[in-house]
Amino acid sequence: MQFGDTPQLRVLDFLIGFHFFDYPLTEIARGANVSYNSLKVFFPSWIKSDVVVKTRRVGKSDYFKLNLNNVFIKNLIKLDWALTKGYVLSRPEKEIEA
Repeated sequence: MQFGDTPQLRVLDFLIGFHFFDYPLTEIARGANVSYNSLKVFFPSWIKSDVVVKTRRVGKSDYFKLNLNNVFIKNLIKLDWALTKGYVLSRPEKEIEA
């Protein structure tokens, strides 16, 4: 199931898939397949809204990850797992093994 194909959704999808790890903006852009300039447009508002949090600084790079204490993010991760589980359970076993 796909909800759209915008830079914001691509970044959310990437960060939800790897929510245990932190990344610099360049790696988030690369992993989400969005331009760095597009990321810089909306990312500051995500920081301000506590969707993402800065975890550390390495050299000149700030590292960020999803704010797992944010209720919205917790529910998004639950939704992601529910959709994944529903998809896997609806597939025949032969399809899953391949």
